[in-house]
Amino acid sequence: MAAQDDFTISVKRAGTWIDTKAVSFREQINSFAAGLYELGVRHGDRVALHAENSTEWLVADHAILRIGAVTVPIYTTQPPDQVSYILNNAGARVYIVSTQDLYHGVRTDVKAAESVIARIGILGSYGEGMPTLQDVQASGRARLASHPELVEDLTKRISPDDLATLAYTSGTTGEPKGVMLTHSNIASNILSTAKRMPFDPPGRMLSYLPLSHSLERMASFMYLYMGCSIYFVENHLELAEDIKTVRPKHMTSVPRLMEKIHAAVEARGANTTGLGGNLLRWALSIANSYDVTRKSKSVGHHLADRLVFSKLRMRVFGGSLEAITSGGAALAPHTMSFFNAVGIHCGQGYGLTETSPVISLGGRGDLRPGSAGPPLDGIKVRIAEDDEILARGPNIMAGYYGKPEETSEVMGDDGWFHTGDIGHIKDGHIYITDRKKQLFKLSTGKYIAPTPIEIALCESPLIEQAVVIGSERKFCGALIVPDTQAVKNKLGEGAGDEAIHTLVEKIVWNVNKGLPVWEQVKKFHILDAPFTIATGELTPTMKIKRRIVREKYADVINALYE
Repeated sequence: MAAQDDFTISVKRAGTWIDTKAVSFREQINSFAAGLYELGVRHGDRVALHAENSTEWLVADHAILRIGAVTVPIYTTQPPDQVSYILNNAGARVYIVSTQDLYHGVRTDVKAAESVIARIGILGSYGEGMPTLQDVQASGRARLASHPELVEDLTKRISPDDLATLAYTSGTTGEPKGVMLTHSNIASNILSTAKRMPFDPPGRMLSYLPLSHSLERMASFMYLYMGCSIYFVENHLELAEDIKTVRPKHMTSVPRLMEKIHAAVEARGANTTGLGGNLLRWALSIANSYDVTRKSKSVGHHLADRLVFSKLRMRVFGGSLEAITSGGAALAPHTMSFFNAVGIHCGQGYGLTETSPVISLGGRGDLRPGSAGPPLDGIKVRIAEDDEILARGPNIMAGYYGKPEETSEVMGDDGWFHTGDIGHIKDGHIYITDRKKQLFKLSTGKYIAPTPIEIALCESPLIEQAVVIGSERKFCGALIVPDTQAVKNKLGEGAGDEAIHTLVEKIVWNVNKGLPVWEQVKKFHILDAPFTIATGELTPTMKIKRRIVREKYADVINALYE
């Protein structure tokens, strides 16, 4: 599949979409690549990229890779101490940052990093002598005027086994680890994932997940390989409007966004009166009971599609959305059923930063509820004796940078990468049940996998977050964060603590009905504030830091078991 020449990269700033056509995009990459070379960046040098999603992010990333240097993505939500650690651990030679505000929070750490020889501002100069991206590009154009083959010559020297990126894990259990991914690792994953995509290219792709995350970054490479245009969202709060404006064909997402969309449609059905309300509720009953493994639809489903689902696709998703690919967490079966029933293919993928990142993906006509799909072509998966998922293939990382012992722990002696996830394989499809390190044991001796219980609790639109606890205790408990707006919609503005507690208690009771007695949540505590990156309970990829939660809420947890 050859890249197209008519794609567009667009970023929304101050409410306006700024388009960059393919020819200009390639010119910007080459000029920035030459400019980096002028600054002293050479093959194998690390270049840190600390910015929000944008056209410039892609320009910088591709330019770094074109001259054989190594991109080190940094999340904009990463705390300063982790930014400092990454810069020093990676030995970054250049630090690229998007805005004054982002740089202001870490400038002391950047200046203290001895390896950094240059700082570059994407949208401006944020300190004395700091060049902008445009300044570096101008320098690069001047160099290319006298040496037009410079970038092409540097690109030809790159080997498939050369390091392309140091992608630092988000550190749920300790300091971040630099995952070493080669050009071959990433390219193999692009090619195998593209084969599984449930849409026909080209088309418009909407991007809102951070490019610092390996999934969205790989997706951006794949979109360009497929000749697709990419539209970067400015503000997540405007995502609903951006979908209708851009009218994308595909987007990657996390399950929580899709759960919120599903909940909003359900709420509309519950609150709509008259014939329209009856019609919507009837259609939703079909969607919520839809079997994604069916090869054909019922007469009633076809009627619901014509009368209701076609309108939903236009009003909510812009009318062009063919597919959403879910990753980052488990996708609830009823959410998968809803989206596929309304005519938008919704499959779940699975992988890790260490696997470039995709291991498996549910493709068109090959979905199973609760499954992350079959492995991609060229990737082998097996289940160990302790039910850990093991993988082998061209996408497996070269190792953790500077950490041979940690690398040996996950790579083993047999060449199989140990994912740390617990699961099983059925009919060729992978099912993940939990993280190996998240399993805990009750004082009764029973082992608990908390993630499935938390997913079941958060399937309710009234619960935003849940953490199941109980290690070495007699029973399972939970810390629960309600969805404030959803609760207000349900109970009214003046709802008191007792009414909210009763509401959550009913949700917990309903979840408990489907669990064995030792997994049931016997007691829970409702938290007033959500877990966030800023307060330390979430990683930049929105994963719970369980140790931090246990430490921060030790008094609350102890009170549950008194």
